Amino acid sequence: MAGAGKVAWLPTLLKGRPRQRQDLCWQQRQAQAPELWLVIVDASASTRRHQALAQAKGLLAELFDQAYRQRARLALVTASGGAPRWQRQGLKASGALQPWLQALGAGGGTPLIAALEQAHQWLLARGKRHPQETQRCLVLTDGRLQRWNAPRPMPCATVLVDMELTAVRLGRAQRLAEQLQAEYRHIQQFRVRD
Repeated sequence: MAGAGKVAWLPTLLKGRPRQRQDLCWQQRQAQAPELWLVIVDASASTRRHQALAQAKGLLAELFDQAYRQRARLALVTASGGAPRWQRQGLKASGALQPWLQALGAGGGTPLIAALEQAHQWLLARGKRHPQETQRCLVLTDGRLQRWNAPRPMPCATVLVDMELTAVRLGRAQRLAEQLQAEYRHIQQFRVRD
């Protein structure tokens, strides 16, 4: 629609000096590709140590706020107890996430590898249904797994945030990031508002 957006000055001036509104060329608004953010949270018992999960919740609160402002869709998986659990699958970010986040607790085992495998399958299937969607994955874990087979890299850009805050760090999250071909960051690199 003419008049909506900004004037495209170069094409306008190439046609000659504009004398009336109809002589102006307008920049077409470019639709931003929809985004999906998949968040996998390790909520096993070990993440209670040194307030690791509490810090992760602060980071997640900011992430959810940013997703809402950018109109991104969210998928959430928690890895605790005996099996991973899907909390959301591709819904718009909203204030409804805050009560879930406040109630998020830690306990049980670490079915993180199973969560990563389920998430991988889900992203592939969703990518076929929504090929125009840009997918991103965020994994929050302290890496406190005993043994694991190397997981497949996610089919999208992935960041692994290491939540390990103990005095003696095992560094397993960094090894897991390498296997996932993910960007590695430590949670202490983020400034989280109080």
